[in-house]
Amino acid sequence: MKTSVALVAAFAGSAAAFAPSATPSRQSTSLNLSVGETAPDFSLVDQNDKTFTRSKNKKPLVVYFYPADSTPGCTVQAKAFQEEIQDIRKQFKADVVGISGQGAESKQKFATELGLDFSILADEGDAVRKEFGVPKAAFGFLPGRVTYVLDKGGVCTSVYDNLTDAASHIEAAKDALSEMQPAKKAGFSLNLPF
Repeated sequence: MKTSVALVAAFAGSAAAFAPSATPSRQSTSLNLSVGETAPDFSLVDQNDKTFTRSKNKKPLVVYFYPADSTPGCTVQAKAFQEEIQDIRKQFKADVVGISGQGAESKQKFATELGLDFSILADEGDAVRKEFGVPKAAFGFLPGRVTYVLDKGGVCTSVYDNLTDAASHIEAAKDALSEMQPAKKAGFSLNLPF
């Protein structure tokens, strides 16, 4: 009986690790690239066999790490970024790259299936994931889902970590990009009655 109670208590406590948190974290953990730090430079091949180099990018950049191509949550996340990519490019003059550990062939298949027109990068061996310090999820069994927003100099302005709500990363990224934009100057207008 004591064993059953202990197992139930242990399971109930560990089940919370899979539940979405009430307030998703925007600040970094000690494992992540932190806000204010310059992101590691990297060069990775995308689904079109083109090399993307972080330091050659001279505009704000959303870098999102996802667990794997063609999985349900990652598909939702990629589709959601695709729906917003034109707005992100136009409104914020920014771009988006997705990164996971599968090879370029997997990236090409995934991008074609979803009609993606932003780069998803092949990080075979997870070297870039490790350089960014992306924490593992689900007790270390899954690669984490973390989105970083970098300014045009590569400095991290936002970290968003939420494995279970893949679609929430897009709004978090847009909020961070919005905060980076300079305040619009209030114009003077004179409305005369004639």
